[in-house]
Amino acid sequence: MAIMAAAKALVVVVMAATVVGTALGATHTVGAPNGSWDLQTNYAQWVSNIRFSVGDQLVFKYSPSMHDVVELSKADYDACSSAAPIATFNSGDDTIPLTAAGTRYFICGIGNHCNNGMKVTVKVEASAATGSNPAAPPPMAPPRAGSPPPPAVASPPAATGGDRPAPPSSSAAKSAGVESLVGLGVAAVAAGLVMFY
Repeated sequence: MAIMAAAKALVVVVMAATVVGTALGATHTVGAPNGSWDLQTNYAQWVSNIRFSVGDQLVFKYSPSMHDVVELSKADYDACSSAAPIATFNSGDDTIPLTAAGTRYFICGIGNHCNNGMKVTVKVEASAATGSNPAAPPPMAPPRAGSPPPPAVASPPAATGGDRPAPPSSSAAKSAGVESLVGLGVAAVAAGLVMFY
């Protein structure tokens, strides 16, 4: 009896871990394993070995007294200008979720660090779970002749900085992500328990 209960508990834990792992995506520490957010790392080489997908997250680790992380539009990124940032991070341990497909641009806004190579472009692809355009609503069938028009659907918020909405702050993203994962984990455990009893 104890072995059967232990086996059931193990299955529930594996199910919960699978759900949480799928929801999280991959975590990419910028510059790792041989570097970090610094003046020595070759970021073009670093990104060339990674496939970034919706649901992944970037982690920037650095000394906040020496560096920061500034997300910019492509034009500002190309000019190394942090005058009109999309977002600025300066904790030294910033987690930035990749919530939509598209290209994101990050620099260090301190001194001449960007001009000296402290900048990274991240091309985020739609994940298999989200499809090719996660923000697009499903297609609607054309109305039949004489039928009333379909109800109006609210438009998504206007994009900022080019082709995507502005990202949440790293602390808001962490909070929302943890709450979602806790809910998924609880749901998986409950489903597993219901399945066995």
